[in-house]
Amino acid sequence: MLYREAGQFKTNYVDDQAVFPIRQDRIGIAVILAVAFVGIPLFGSDFFISAVMVPLLVFSLAAIGLNILTGYTGLLSLGTGGFMGVGAFACYKLTTIFPDVNIIIWILVSGFFSCGIGILFGLPSLRIKGFYLAVATLSAQFFLDWAFVRIPWLVNNNTSGAIEVPSRYLFGMPITGPMAQPEVRYLVVLSIVALLTLIASNLVHGRIGRSWMAVRDMDLAAELIGIRLYRTKLLAFAVSSYYCGVAGALMVFLWYGSAEPAVFGIDQSFFILFMVIIGGLGSLVGSFFGAALIYGMPIILKAIVGLVGLQISPATVEPVSYYRARGARATLAGRQAEAEGLAIPVLRVQTENQNSARGRARHNKRRETRGRESPC
Repeated sequence: MLYREAGQFKTNYVDDQAVFPIRQDRIGIAVILAVAFVGIPLFGSDFFISAVMVPLLVFSLAAIGLNILTGYTGLLSLGTGGFMGVGAFACYKLTTIFPDVNIIIWILVSGFFSCGIGILFGLPSLRIKGFYLAVATLSAQFFLDWAFVRIPWLVNNNTSGAIEVPSRYLFGMPITGPMAQPEVRYLVVLSIVALLTLIASNLVHGRIGRSWMAVRDMDLAAELIGIRLYRTKLLAFAVSSYYCGVAGALMVFLWYGSAEPAVFGIDQSFFILFMVIIGGLGSLVGSFFGAALIYGMPIILKAIVGLVGLQISPATVEPVSYYRARGARATLAGRQAEAEGLAIPVLRVQTENQNSARGRARHNKRRETRGRESPC
């Protein structure tokens, strides 16, 4: 801890419920935003902005969406890639049907389509949880993968079956398409991510966020104190899917430029899940750190090695991502086994007690039988 809250007193409830109640936090956020909005566009190279910062922000937004569901509500989801695909395909259809509407509006609106799909597949969350809910969301991922490939209407019957991003303008400047400058695309992505991060921070620090965390800690106790489980869980699915849908639209329209359905496969879901686990469950800042570590580590490693005059091949960098992802998968499996393994000792103790009781009963019965058969 670099600083403490000592000496910063709150005299009203508004100050006490502020998102950034500590003065140093507010100063730090202001410095980070100044560097992000001014420093990076002025001094960052086109490669750094296009290949590092834009995807880092996109993955961070997707990780925030999954963190709301898994980290704050305790509901494991493996359908993040599919929900991102819903947002991307919805944005593509909207921008081709209504070409005169600003593309930023459709990027934000496309999240509502993903929100509806998330609510639909979140309906079983009241009856099942843990591993079984993960399987249910995994089925959503496979169904959406099938739909993206088998429904040509989603890509306007293109023979390639891919999303082809058209050129769209904002204040006379292209923000999508081949003519868009990296700085412009970066500022658009940064503005959307900053806005949605602020909204997410207000949600998790308010009544809704406290309800999510109560359900995560113990859903039965949360229901006893008056929290409606069904509505709370569906709201978490809705908000999480919205964020993932917007992230998918940003990924295709402001980063890739075009995309095939394979981009939103199960690998993408695990990729985002590993970011949340490594960055920290139940932490919005951890979503950014997790995205930076998972996505940026191979790039940073290659750059650092190049600064000292050494050459490193992609075959050397790739195992870093592989083993880091495998470590995150092992962490997830360990937590799942720990959660499910709590029932194993209980069942073992119950079984041993039942066997001991049966053994004592048989022993007492034999003693009674021998006592009746023995001569007086």
